[in-house]
Amino acid sequence: MIGIFEANGSIHFDISPVNNTSIKDLNLDIIRDYFFKYNTFDLYEEDKKSIERILINADILKQIDGNVTCSVGGLLIFGKNIDNVMPQNGISFAHFNGNEIIDDLIDKKVVCGRLQDIADQMLVILKNNIKNPSTINQLKRQEKEEYPALVLREAIVNSLVHRNYSILGSKIRIFMFDDRIEFHSPGKLPNTVTIEKMKIGVSYARNPFLVKYMENMRYIDQLGRGIPMIIKTMKDIGAREPVLQESGEEFILTIYKV
Repeated sequence: MIGIFEANGSIHFDISPVNNTSIKDLNLDIIRDYFFKYNTFDLYEEDKKSIERILINADILKQIDGNVTCSVGGLLIFGKNIDNVMPQNGISFAHFNGNEIIDDLIDKKVVCGRLQDIADQMLVILKNNIKNPSTINQLKRQEKEEYPALVLREAIVNSLVHRNYSILGSKIRIFMFDDRIEFHSPGKLPNTVTIEKMKIGVSYARNPFLVKYMENMRYIDQLGRGIPMIIKTMKDIGAREPVLQESGEEFILTIYKV
């Protein structure tokens, strides 16, 4: 039932409560740093009840029928041991020696934790798995970027903030092949969104809580600009145009090597 209401935008799963959680499942030091940096006040100067009220007002905690639990988004951005409660969180990465999923594996990793940490770690993993060729130009070595870091970062963050977290059995999957990288994000596009609209920057926010906090932390530059930027950047460096598609219960972004 949640999926029906979520598809038409009437509710958002990222601010729904997570059963059997409490403020103890949040890293208050990270929350304090966030509020001090972006809201310019010190959370630790507040008493216990005031802290709880602030976090409820920020949708980091949810209060329903007198019970206070963490929200899905609160855990994903500020949680501790998130994967014990939300095993669908995280990214599964595989690098294949060839262009097919049946080819031998070069590398395989699972990255979990808070979304901002996943984004940072996954970018490093992708960079470490990319072989950047170089050319000699007037006695100087010039590195050729097969996949610009800005594109990789945007694709990773886009997958993290827009996936459907109500699908419990699947992590985000990133597959690297010799000629391309595929980003598989669980969840179909919302009813009002089409692939053609995404290409011209029509934005949507399946998870507005995640978008807001990741945007405040500068992981998202501007809502809706990511996909057009990825397409333009890859075309500008001479690569094949990235492909956006829905397949079953997944949205897939494929970017091709120069």
